[in-house]
Amino acid sequence: MLVLLIELIVPARRQSATFDESCHTLAGYTYWTRGDFGINPEHPPLVKLLATVPLLPMSLRYSPPPSIDFKVACFVGGRQFLYSNNADAMLFRARMAAAMLTILAALLVFAAGYEMFAPVVGLLALLLFVFEPNLIAHGSLVTTDMGMTLFLFATVYFFYRYVKNPSVARLLLTGLSAGLALASKHSAVLLLPILLLLAFAETMQHDPDSKLVPSGRLKCALRFAASLAVVGVLSIGILWSFYGFHLQMRPQGQAMIPAFNEFLPYMQQPRAEKALTTLAHYHLLPEAYLFGLADVVIAPQHHSSYYLFGKVYPRGRWFYFPAAFLIKSTIGFLLLLLLLPVAIATQRIGRRRELLFLAIPAAIYFLAAMRSNFNIGIRHILPIYPFLLILAAYVAWSLGRSRKLWLYAVSALLLFHIVSSARAFPEYLPYSSEIWGGPANTYKFLADSNVDWGQQLKVTKRYLDERGIQDCWFDYFARAVADPDYYQIPCKTLPQKFGPPVKNMPPRIAGTVLISATELSSIWGPGDLNPYATFRQLRPDDEIADGVFVFHGEFDVPLLAAMGHAHAAERLLRYERLIDIQAIGALAEAQAAVSLAPDDVGSQIALGDTLTELHRKDEARAAYQRALTLAQTNYPEFQSDWLPELKQKLQ
Repeated sequence: MLVLLIELIVPARRQSATFDESCHTLAGYTYWTRGDFGINPEHPPLVKLLATVPLLPMSLRYSPPPSIDFKVACFVGGRQFLYSNNADAMLFRARMAAAMLTILAALLVFAAGYEMFAPVVGLLALLLFVFEPNLIAHGSLVTTDMGMTLFLFATVYFFYRYVKNPSVARLLLTGLSAGLALASKHSAVLLLPILLLLAFAETMQHDPDSKLVPSGRLKCALRFAASLAVVGVLSIGILWSFYGFHLQMRPQGQAMIPAFNEFLPYMQQPRAEKALTTLAHYHLLPEAYLFGLADVVIAPQHHSSYYLFGKVYPRGRWFYFPAAFLIKSTIGFLLLLLLLPVAIATQRIGRRRELLFLAIPAAIYFLAAMRSNFNIGIRHILPIYPFLLILAAYVAWSLGRSRKLWLYAVSALLLFHIVSSARAFPEYLPYSSEIWGGPANTYKFLADSNVDWGQQLKVTKRYLDERGIQDCWFDYFARAVADPDYYQIPCKTLPQKFGPPVKNMPPRIAGTVLISATELSSIWGPGDLNPYATFRQLRPDDEIADGVFVFHGEFDVPLLAAMGHAHAAERLLRYERLIDIQAIGALAEAQAAVSLAPDDVGSQIALGDTLTELHRKDEARAAYQRALTLAQTNYPEFQSDWLPELKQKLQ
């Protein structure tokens, strides 16, 4: 546990804010101080409330987020909130509060292994947990993943204890933990099939020694139905309590953008829309929670590129999470899991009930993740790890005590697990096992929160200072939500996919160029859709924290410059419409954009818009048609979002 504390504290101090943390911090503080659950409704409030408790005694400057789309408002407002105050102090306090969930999860894994199998299994499971790189990487971040990991496992464990020895207290603990899971993350809805399947398996086994089923399968099933009904009612009541029993998302007079009834149709699932509308109408669940459930369906539609094994895909792939699990889990842990069939076949392990209570939740959660097509990080399957860690510990104990040769083998695997994890300290986010080349090579296979989630600002500042670098350019993945200027990073800004446009971007840059792994590999799309494609062909001169690449020299970046001119054209066009003069300046910018990147859809649209404003409709139509042709022929699966707009403009 002391080692675990060190693993959580050091990265919490060392890393800058990751992509989601400023938004979550703003949301939690707003819930406490203003009762406004319209901020970040796409995630339930529990973890955000917990993490921001240490911020309440602080005198913090706070400005309400802008009245724009709820998702953008949270990120913009979160950036302002964090960096207009002492960002490092706020972040460390919030992270330490969130880290308590990881500490509790570790202790619960120990307790479950101890009770289900043996004291040694509990100790081995704790050992595996403390050196599991993915749990450590996310264990002190202000995000919802570890909260879900803890409370999903707690619900199953307490339900196991209830099944083994029924009591009102154990049933209430199951309902309490289920409610906390629902208030942590929307994927907790998977508890319904998990608990139902566990109850069904227990009923079918009909253990005559079980205190729950002494009177046959029918009475057993009825008792399970009543028990799960109690769990359901209690958990929903707890969920309501975390929303302060507020019927509406926002306080009176504050509008949600978009409004609840305007947002639901984006799901493009009429039955689901009707179900959520009915639940909201009868106030069966909090409106903010239902809004978030809709966002779970809608959010993947806005991600147009996913990266796996060096290839960019337009949609999620079913094999993403199996691949990510293999890449980012230690070899020792994976081999212990692979020995499970060996242990079963040689009859060295039994405990059918315990095996089902560990295997069924992990399998359901994993299969649901595979079907989700939302491939942005292994953090979305963190809740399977506690179950699998105990299974691996049980295998190690069962085989190790059977024969001395097995004892040596499993001891070597445990040692390999520890050493592989320890070598990644303190940069656990980009971890991958030795088979894949270790953390320095993870970017070749995965992106986003698997490698580069915006956590490297402090380390980057230290790197530049140590080398005296002042003349530099920086493409930082999380610039839209974090502020390099806060850390006095001297680099000029390169455009980011989700960041603000860069004015006066030259077509050729020189000096030191820093590029985040996610920006380099995946977020823009494949081939010449990626303005940093040239850098992908180059070998970096250095790496910072296994997620920021360093290049020295002179580089042509015509597409980046074209994007800057196209944005300038649209901006000038809006301004000139207001003062009713000819869009001459906008035309010059649009023509410059097209001359630099004639195959860029955005540049052609900017030219078409400007020509339309100048009443040169035939030329505008030609530009729009060129843009439409490019969108339909140049990686069309990644440019389909342009089509409705272009067809409307051509009309």
